[in-house]
Amino acid sequence: MTRILVVDDERQLLRAMSINLRARGYDVDLAETGAQALDQAAKHRPDVVILDLGLPDLDGTDVIAGLRGWTQVPIIVLSARHTEDAKVTALDAGADDYVTKPFGMDELLARLRSTLRRAAASGGAAQERPVVETDDFTIDLAATRVTRGGVDIRLTPTEWQLLEILVRADGKLVTGPQLLHEVWGPQYDTEFNYLRQYLAQLRRKLEPEPSRPRYLITEPGIGYRFEQ
Repeated sequence: MTRILVVDDERQLLRAMSINLRARGYDVDLAETGAQALDQAAKHRPDVVILDLGLPDLDGTDVIAGLRGWTQVPIIVLSARHTEDAKVTALDAGADDYVTKPFGMDELLARLRSTLRRAAASGGAAQERPVVETDDFTIDLAATRVTRGGVDIRLTPTEWQLLEILVRADGKLVTGPQLLHEVWGPQYDTEFNYLRQYLAQLRRKLEPEPSRPRYLITEPGIGYRFEQ
């Protein structure tokens, strides 16, 4: 059964959505805050997320970013924000579709079916692990945290971005130019000293023996990969 997570702080809307979706055979989870949404997504692995942007604790774009840290589950934004800038920001953050309030249930259901068809055509939503455990540290992709023995390991934004890209590659090699492009931009595609510097910093913070890396592996002349 297709599982849908609906995130909105309007309880009446949540109730109406739940009734309509369940009547059409969907399994439904509900969340009223961004924190609840991230927790529900990690626990229940929905097939689609329907997300309001105006939440009481987090902006919806922050929820999108949290989800995109570990999953490619389709996200349909449902929001009263009508401006083009709001739509572009949500889509750039990783949303797949945008429906403005007030909306018709038939339109939303049609968008939902279309989103599910696209996901199926591309092989379904990639349900990656939100938490990656190693013998020496834990990476929580949804919370953007690295801990050792329950204590946070402080990473700079750039260090985190590099680590996240390598972890999400799931053991696959990521080339140096690809890392430079994704982290610093296309104009830095040949600045390999940046990678050497930041990978050395990450190894000092994460590796038990930085000079003999176990997790952050260099493939000389090609790139890097993360081994668990």
